[in-house]
This record gives sequence, C-alpha cells and structure tokens, in this order.
Amino acid sequence: MIPFLDLKAQYQQMKPEIDAAVLRAIESTQFVQGPEVAAFEKRFASYSSVEHCLAVNSGTSALHLALLAAGIGPGDEVITVSMTFVATTAAILYSGAKPVFVDVDPKTWTMNPAAIEAAITPRTKAILPVHLHGLMADMDAIMAIAKRHGLIVIEDAAQAHGAEYKGRRAGSIGDLGCFSFYPGKNLGAYGEGGAVVTNNADLARKISLLRDWGQESKYNHVVPGFNYRMDGIQGAILNVKMNYIEAWTDARRAAALRYDDLLAKLPCGRPTPPDHSRHVYHVYAITLAQRDEALKSLQNAGIGVGIHYPVPVHLQKAYADLGYRTGDLPVTESLAKQFLSLPIYAELKPEHIVSVVSELERFLIAKAA
Repeated sequence: MIPFLDLKAQYQQMKPEIDAAVLRAIESTQFVQGPEVAAFEKRFASYSSVEHCLAVNSGTSALHLALLAAGIGPGDEVITVSMTFVATTAAILYSGAKPVFVDVDPKTWTMNPAAIEAAITPRTKAILPVHLHGLMADMDAIMAIAKRHGLIVIEDAAQAHGAEYKGRRAGSIGDLGCFSFYPGKNLGAYGEGGAVVTNNADLARKISLLRDWGQESKYNHVVPGFNYRMDGIQGAILNVKMNYIEAWTDARRAAALRYDDLLAKLPCGRPTPPDHSRHVYHVYAITLAQRDEALKSLQNAGIGVGIHYPVPVHLQKAYADLGYRTGDLPVTESLAKQFLSLPIYAELKPEHIVSVVSELERFLIAKAA
C-alpha cells in the first residue's frame, strides 16, 4: 500500500518536538491566539518575505478577510479561476461580491493573463489568482494588468507555501496573500488554520481587527468583526513544522523530478513550470485521457491517487446561479476530465515512485493491447 499522503510518518519524524510544543501551549492556558501564534506569525512573515502575517482559523477565513480588508463588497466583481477548491469562490460570495471566472493556461494550469482584460467591467475591483498545486501564477503579467486598471490583487496561495516566482515568495507580490494550514497542506496544522500576509500596514491592521470581533482592545469593538482567530495549540504545532518546511519542500521537488524522469516515456501530460518558478508540489498531477480507468486501476493496486479537481467550480451545482455552462472555460473543463494526482510527500520513498509509475505503465500497456 502506497498512501496518497502519510501524515503519520511526518508526525513520527518530529514527535518529541510536537508533543512538547502542544504540552507547552496547554500548560500556558493561552488557547486562543497568544504567544505561540504571535511567534508563528513572525516566522511565517519572514519566510514569506513580507512585513505582516495575520494568523486565522482557516484558509477560507484568510480569503474572506483579505477581500473585506481590500474593500470588496456588494456590487463588486472579482476575477478568479474555476480550477480551484470551492473556498476561493465561496470567500468572494461571503464578501457580497460576484466571482467572474477566466480560463487557465494549458501549460501552467494557472490563471491565463491573456483572458483577464476581456473580463474586466466597471464593477471589477480585484483579481484573485490561484497558485495551483504549488506553482505560482504569472504574477508579473497579472500585476501589470491590475496596475493599468487600478485593481487589487489577492493571491490564493493555499497550496503554495514557499513557492517562488522570479525569486519572490508566494503571497509577497500581490496586495495580500492567503494561506491555508489544513493538515494535508505542505505546512499543515493538526486541525484548521490559515493566514493573510501583506506588506501594507493598513491592510494588516484591518485584518487584525476583523479576525477578533473588530476589537481594538477587550470589549472595545470599533468595526463589525468575526471570530476567525487561530488556536494557540495550532500556532505551537506550526512553529515546530517551520523547522522542517524547507527540507520537506526539497524532498517534494526531488520526488517530482523522479516522477518527471520516469513518466517522460509515457503518454501523459506533466507539469511544465517555467524556469523562473519554484514549484513546491503540493500536488503532483498528470493529465491522462483514460483518467477514470487509471484511477480505479491504481487504487485497486493499493496506490493512493486522487483528482484535484474533478468538477470545476463553475459547473458545481452549488454555484449554478452564477450562470456558467459547459463550454465556457474549455481548458479548465478539459483538465478537470484528465487530471490525476499521484502520491507526493516528503517521506515518499524513491522505490514507491517507481512502483506508482510501473503500475501506471502496466495499465497503459493493457489499454493499448
């Protein structure tokens, strides 16, 4: 059995440190925000090459607060992509704004800058690119468009901790960057967690207020806010994991290179990150015409595989009222039918990668026979 993700193996690697950190957080009785969270915020801000990091209780909350802090509200439109988890769209709707979807680039699978300007209307207020699978979108092109039209840029970096675009870290290029620390992420909590990063002190202050009931001090509520605070225990766990994030990223990238080499002989599409980008491989996805059959074959062989994402957001029943139909985003829809996510994590052994590719090759040979 080769699991899609092995959080037990990760925990065993650092068990004494994690156990001690959790106990320390409990003994401190600082269960909401507190010093452990503050220490993590400082470390993650430095890691992301930004001035401010505001920890919250989920990546969805991070997106919601970033939109609100940027002044996004009813009547506004936010340009984003449909090839993402539904939280990206949900957060826009939470703010009262309308998501406007553009297609993705067929090579990078991230927002296609060439599609953006045609989607801009007088109601457009922001662009929200998603750094899919750990690869950053084409941020220079997106920022140039935003500057020409006076738009806010919010990076959905939920899958891109430590990713880089031309030497700049995910979350540091746009006006705001949003991260998730869901357990399966490259940097995951032991529960829910998220953060907003920014170099703008005014935006940072707004988010600090909004996440804690709009309080400047206890019982002094200056704006309507939310209960979006991070737990102290999660801050303690994330602080420990910060010691490992770069080594884990290197291991993921090494695993991806191994996959690249072994898959080169097979008839499947592979990620093609630009030379200037540092892909951190939250997901290692391939494209395959016989995706659904391959999925079942690999699962039957004891290999954990998945799909990110089988139904794009614009075709989800929950968002049918946005008015999109099949055929509106052809590249996104084609990828959704072909994506197959292979196991990738720091503890994945080289021989496991060989086994995954060998099993995939056996399937393809059988199909061709």
